[in-house]
Amino acid sequence: MDRALVIGVSGGIGAALARALAERGADVVGLSRRGDGLDLRDPASVERVLGGIEGPFGWMLVATGILAPQGRGPEKALRDIDAAAMAETFAVNAIGPALVLRHAPRLLPRRERSVLGVLSARVGSIGDNQLGGWHSYRASKAALNQIVRNAAIELARTHPQAVVAALHPGTVETPFTAGYNPAHGKIGADESARRLLGVLDGLGPEESGTFRDHRGAVLPW
Repeated sequence: MDRALVIGVSGGIGAALARALAERGADVVGLSRRGDGLDLRDPASVERVLGGIEGPFGWMLVATGILAPQGRGPEKALRDIDAAAMAETFAVNAIGPALVLRHAPRLLPRRERSVLGVLSARVGSIGDNQLGGWHSYRASKAALNQIVRNAAIELARTHPQAVVAALHPGTVETPFTAGYNPAHGKIGADESARRLLGVLDGLGPEESGTFRDHRGAVLPW
């Protein structure tokens, strides 16, 4: 199987994706802040770490994100919005992944099938938003979705076999979701990873640039 690059491999879902790809026979390169000093809040860090990676990779997965800065929770009301906290959330959830995607054109093969999957979240959907709240997280994931869509359009011009998708992994049982207990329950990280890879397996270039959940359903922007 192809080489695979997983960004955010120290996180619960990132680690599970790396394991699942390795079980398929992929040669997995995993990057993280903890292991490689890849800090999405620091553009110089992203350039240093990604600039030292050589492709091509048949799979490139970006499994990063924060719900809120350390010591804070997502806002429940407009009065809770804090500029610094919002800026950090955008830096990690939208700007950092955009800086990673700058390297995608040179890291993905030009004439062979490749997959670029980026973890988003259902709550980043504007059309599906019925509850409000979580202003910074929702807005940063909506911005990420636009970045992924743009990346798909651009890559299609030079990498016609590339498949690009924003992905909702479900509510996964990881430290990220500790203290959050949705009515629909949670799924394990390994199960989420297995489902996400299956979804990506089933997409063709004509479906590139879509927003999918872990069962393959198309989510509204």
